[in-house]
Amino acid sequence: MKTLRILLFFISTVLISNISVAQTETIEPNDTITQPIKYGLRVGVDISKPIRSLLDKDYSGFEITGDFRFREKFYLAAEIGNEKKDYFEPNLNASTSGSYIKLGVDYNAYNNWLGLNNAIFTGLRYGASSFKQELLAYTIYTTNQTFPTTAIVEPQEFTGLTASWVEFIAGVKTEIYKNLYLSINVQLKRQIGEKTPEGFDNLYIPGFNKTYDFSEFGVGYGYTVSYLVPIFTK
Repeated sequence: MKTLRILLFFISTVLISNISVAQTETIEPNDTITQPIKYGLRVGVDISKPIRSLLDKDYSGFEITGDFRFREKFYLAAEIGNEKKDYFEPNLNASTSGSYIKLGVDYNAYNNWLGLNNAIFTGLRYGASSFKQELLAYTIYTTNQTFPTTAIVEPQEFTGLTASWVEFIAGVKTEIYKNLYLSINVQLKRQIGEKTPEGFDNLYIPGFNKTYDFSEFGVGYGYTVSYLVPIFTK
């Protein structure tokens, strides 16, 4: 009997110890809520250019945009377009037309809630343009007020012109419907190089916008409507 009591006491002590340890252990709950991230090709158009074409009789242009998500926060991005800009100033009439392409990378700095795919993004681009300029008419500058200035109407065409630049872009992109996005962005550009016509200058560079005599910087903006074609999810 004494041996049995000792054995029962020992078994009871072990069981109580195990129960106490089990009660003090913290059970880590498994997080079973997951949200897939869409990876795919997003293509769209910059609607600011056709709107400007309707409002400004001296301008016409279009731009196609695209990006591809290759990391959770990073996107390969590209824009390709065509522009034509006419100048009718008191001392100068000219026209510029050509095409351009921009390639680069975007970074999404916004942490989305579950189920959202919005973006506050920044990016870098390398841009290149090929274009031509037409000098339609101009007046010869003179400081002599006795005789009127002479107007020269001899159209000249300068072809094979090129320019390149880098630009910083920042914007906001919102999913307004499933896989349909609306975005707005601003661009700060700096010229790398350009080929200018002999005896003339590049007044406008497609993709870069207006040029300035004493600055290599330019600015731009865009309003884009795009659609995401999902390829896979993670």
